[in-house]
Amino acid sequence: MMLMGGIVSWILLLLAIVSVVVYFERLVELRRAQIDYQDFLKGIVNILSAGNDEEALAICEDTGAPVANVVATAIRHASGSARVLRDAVDSQGRAEIGRLDRRLASLAIIAQIAPLLGLLGTVIGFIKTVLVANAQDVVARADLFTGAMEALVAAAMGLAVAIPVSVMYGSLRVRLDRTVVELEAAASQIVGFISTRREETRK
Repeated sequence: MMLMGGIVSWILLLLAIVSVVVYFERLVELRRAQIDYQDFLKGIVNILSAGNDEEALAICEDTGAPVANVVATAIRHASGSARVLRDAVDSQGRAEIGRLDRRLASLAIIAQIAPLLGLLGTVIGFIKTVLVANAQDVVARADLFTGAMEALVAAAMGLAVAIPVSVMYGSLRVRLDRTVVELEAAASQIVGFISTRREETRK
C-alpha cells in the first residue's frame, strides 16, 4: 500500500515516525518532572524553618524537578527584596515551562498538516487518473487503478497519522498543564513562606 500511495505516503510515514519519537521523549521528560510537590514543599519548609538553608538548597539541586528548581531559585534570592525574589521565581518558572513545552508544538503541527498532505496526495492521484484517461482513446480499468489507489491510500494515510498524533499531543498537553499548575502553586507557596519568615525576622 505504501508503494501505491506515492511520495506523499512516504512523507506521512516519516512524520509518523518523528511523532512517535517526540512523543516518547516528551513523555519521559514530563514523567520525570512530576513529583508530589506538596510533600516536597513540606519537607523543604521544615528544613528552612530550622535555619538550614544550605541543606534545603542541596535537596532541591539533587531532586532536579522543575518544582525543585523553582524552590531553589527562591532560596537563593531569599535575602533580596520582595520584587527581586518574585521576579527571579517567575523567570525560573517560565524557563522550566519552556523546557517542558519544547517540541510539543511539532506534534500539533504534524497533526494539522497530515490531513492536508493526505488531501494533496488524493488530488495528485486523481490528476494522474485524469491524465491517463485523457491520453488514451480506450481506457482499461487497470489504467485507472494506479491513480485511484494513490488517491485513496494518501487520504487514508493522512487520517491514520493525524488521529493518533492528535491523541499524543492532547495527552502530553494535559500532563504539561498539570505540571504548570503545580509549579505555580509551589512558587506561590515558597515565596509566601520566605516573605513571612523575613517579616518575622525583622520583628
